[in-house]
Amino acid sequence: MAEIEAKCLEKFKCLKRDMAEINIDPLQRGGILTPEARQALVEWGDGYSICDFCGGALDRIKNPPVEEFVHQVLPPFLGIDEVRVTHGAREGKFAAMHALCSKGDWVIVDGSAHYTTILAAERAGLNIEYVPSSGAPDYKITAEGYQDAIDRVYEKKGNVTMAVLTYPDGNYGNLADAKGVADMCHDYGVPFLLNGAYSVGRMPIKAQDIGADIIVGSGHKSMAACGPVGVMGASEEYARTIFKLSTTKKNKEVELLGCTVRGAPLLTLMASFPMVIDRVKHWDEEVAKARKFEDRMEALGMELQGDKPHNHDLMFFKAENLYEISKTAKKGRFFLYRDLKERGICGIKPGLTRQFKLSTYGLSEVELEKVLSAFEGIISSYPEVKANIKAKTKA
Repeated sequence: MAEIEAKCLEKFKCLKRDMAEINIDPLQRGGILTPEARQALVEWGDGYSICDFCGGALDRIKNPPVEEFVHQVLPPFLGIDEVRVTHGAREGKFAAMHALCSKGDWVIVDGSAHYTTILAAERAGLNIEYVPSSGAPDYKITAEGYQDAIDRVYEKKGNVTMAVLTYPDGNYGNLADAKGVADMCHDYGVPFLLNGAYSVGRMPIKAQDIGADIIVGSGHKSMAACGPVGVMGASEEYARTIFKLSTTKKNKEVELLGCTVRGAPLLTLMASFPMVIDRVKHWDEEVAKARKFEDRMEALGMELQGDKPHNHDLMFFKAENLYEISKTAKKGRFFLYRDLKERGICGIKPGLTRQFKLSTYGLSEVELEKVLSAFEGIISSYPEVKANIKAKTKA
């Protein structure tokens, strides 16, 4: 036993990350730390490092300036009345569902929702009615779909107490008509939660403009912070219920279990925030880059799924040409991951060839060109497969 422990301990001492020069993983493109955040990570990495001067409420800590960040800076940024920091978007969704809904109630969820939305509803004891997408290749979610879903629940004599929209969805990067969905939900008196895990911190977004009653965001996905960390905002109508105080433990909010992020993730979120405020102003440039990238990838034989023209940096491609290569390539279905890695690119999961997601967020024109050249070089290195694909296309 002692020998096994010693070997394990040696491995734990050197936990290095095997990274390429350019990372195109949608989960990570928006979470890359700023130099200031990296410094904060080291400075505040010890345990409960921000609790030295806490009077009992995390969001009221003045040194470091958490109170100012949470109550003065984040609400206007999100366009909502009250904000709290959470361990991530999933925790925010669960807190809202648990506070506003009763067991056995129904929640309306888009068919492209992240699995954590489903788990949050299950954990809160809720039934789920899905809004189906239009299917391939667009996968659109519509406001009318929410109306139909609410009506279906009413036909079952169910009580709809929340609706959730993933904006954009984490599969295809589609930006649904969120305002239209909000208006539809409000016509039925249903609170509307917007899951902005891939939007808050990447693009301009205001809950009040959309009509969202609750909004959640992800610091580690889209706000240049180390994780896990997120934000949750609520309108005045629902904030008092979601952020209710304990009847026995002074200053502790029940749904947040008193305090949430008590260290480096929160401080990296704060340290990166000045840059985040600035970068959302350049969202049009990010969309233009994504569309240019999409055109080049399709010229190489891959097909974008989802919105066209695309309106987000997260993209989902079908690649029959790469799948054909995988059938005969020496490295099999892992050839794409390894061939990209050899060219300094990572972020597509090992084993994926026929379809995959990627993100262009924050990449320079030079970096984008390197990624495109990598795909072009890989396809060109298998000329016999390329010729077969062209022949099938003509036939």
